[in-house]
Amino acid sequence: MSALRRFSLPLIAAFFALYVIWGSTYLVIRIGVEYWPPLMLGGVRFVIAGSLMYAFLRWRGAPAPTWAQWKAAGIIGILLLSFGNGAVTLAEHSGVASGVAALAVATVPLFTLLCGYFWGARNTRLEWAGVAMGIIGIAMLNMGSNLQSSPLGAALLIFAAASWAFGSVWSKHLPLPQGAMASAVEMLVGGVVLLIGSAASGEHLQAMPPLEGWLALAYLIFFGSIIAFNAYMYLLKNVRPAAATSYAYVNPAVAVLLGIVFVGETIGIEEALAMLVIIGAVVLIGLPQWRRPRQPPVVSEPAAATTAIPTEQRAN
Repeated sequence: MSALRRFSLPLIAAFFALYVIWGSTYLVIRIGVEYWPPLMLGGVRFVIAGSLMYAFLRWRGAPAPTWAQWKAAGIIGILLLSFGNGAVTLAEHSGVASGVAALAVATVPLFTLLCGYFWGARNTRLEWAGVAMGIIGIAMLNMGSNLQSSPLGAALLIFAAASWAFGSVWSKHLPLPQGAMASAVEMLVGGVVLLIGSAASGEHLQAMPPLEGWLALAYLIFFGSIIAFNAYMYLLKNVRPAAATSYAYVNPAVAVLLGIVFVGETIGIEEALAMLVIIGAVVLIGLPQWRRPRQPPVVSEPAAATTAIPTEQRAN
């Protein structure tokens, strides 16, 4: 009976959402920035997704957040979505391949360990080995032709990963709203800040996007931000945290494959080797979690997607 529950249809569907949908958001962002200004794309995405989630949760009877909760969730939303996801979108707009962007963001668990150290967390030797291995992977990734041709893109991706990690760790020490309401508020505030940044930087639509541009936006709203987030919440309640956050090393492979198949992206030998090193580093960091007893998760909002994560990487 337990074996049947372990491989139940909802569980399979939730892992599919995390692995494939979150992995695909990097490609969809790459398509979306061809028709939308990058900050505007992220802002519209998160304001609509956050508004829909907020309205639905209030309709279901969830209490309205207090002013202190709005402030706390707003800070995390800015770090995760305005800075984190916004920087990824800008990097892809600058020409960075979607697969390389996903690979760079897979370093979030490395930065999460480092940030946690300043809040008193003590990491195992295996986790520190993963951090060292990840730093080597980052160096190898930046030696590849993709990021060498876009130094700004490389800087944006590292900033995105560090901002996401810092916000994820800090979120555990702030009075956030309960459950999914935290995600809704984070998306609302993060989206508004992205729209302000879009207006301040002079972004504007040259022409109304074609159907492909609208479909990309709709996919990011409903699949990347709402469906994938709820799938992540479901997995946090039903599997170990290490399993729920395993998308950190699956998403890059999915993003690379989709980018090659659908838009003809290519990665060099340097990026391919860097992928192996970074994925190996994330696996090392995750191993101690598999050994620990399962504990109730603390969640604030994925990217991908956007949502906070214990060794989180929401992002996309």
